[in-house]
Amino acid sequence: QVHFTESGGGLVQPGGSLRLSCAVSGSIFGIKTWAWYRQAPGKQRELVALISPGGNPNYADSVKGRFTISRDNAKNTVYLQMNAMTPEDTAKYYCNVGPTGWDFWGQGTQVTVSS
Repeated sequence: QVHFTESGGGLVQPGGSLRLSCAVSGSIFGIKTWAWYRQAPGKQRELVALISPGGNPNYADSVKGRFTISRDNAKNTVYLQMNAMTPEDTAKYYCNVGPTGWDFWGQGTQVTVSS
């Protein structure tokens, strides 16, 4: 069974930055497309960014130019660098396989953007 351990969330002021990390257990990491998702209160979970096994990224329009997804296959870890953050980025962030995720999810990491 694959497990996801997200970390790096917190409280940040508008315009600030955070870097999220997601450690993925199991031996399949290198062959999968991984993604970051987020869910704000009262809203559906949405895809934020994904990265192919070869390292090619894709982003939701709402984060394009501000967020950067990356992966380290040696560490089985996916990262999300978030810059120029706005209150609309407030949500719990999750990682999972792209582009829709499996049925099981990690605990996520809370990101709050507020002054």
